[in-house]
Amino acid sequence: MRKFIRLFCIGGGAYNLIEILWRGRSHWSMFLVGGTCFHLIGTIGTRLRRHGVFVIGTACSAAVTAVEYVSGCLLNRRLKLNVWDYSKLPANLNGQVCLLYSVLWGGLSLLALPVYHRMNKKSKVN
Repeated sequence: MRKFIRLFCIGGGAYNLIEILWRGRSHWSMFLVGGTCFHLIGTIGTRLRRHGVFVIGTACSAAVTAVEYVSGCLLNRRLKLNVWDYSKLPANLNGQVCLLYSVLWGGLSLLALPVYHRMNKKSKVN
């Protein structure tokens, strides 16, 4: 359980940091989304390790986009927190996800995988 919490916090903190660097701000809920996505990325990368980077990146992109869509529908549409709005970007779905960020998350997921695996191995030792 400690390992799960440690990896979740690493993912959540990294997600918040990325948002702050990218758009100058973040929201507490993105810590939860980031932790969830980090675990999904690690699980997908582990299960698909025999496949190429395109397959892994595409699967991670789909997973992160799904989490982002569900989170957006809950946080932005249902709870009216207005954390993000992609409605002005092309190829968006209800303003909650868009093709541009889906592609970017696929690439970022490939960068996150070695971090996940390294931290996962360190957690087994500690």
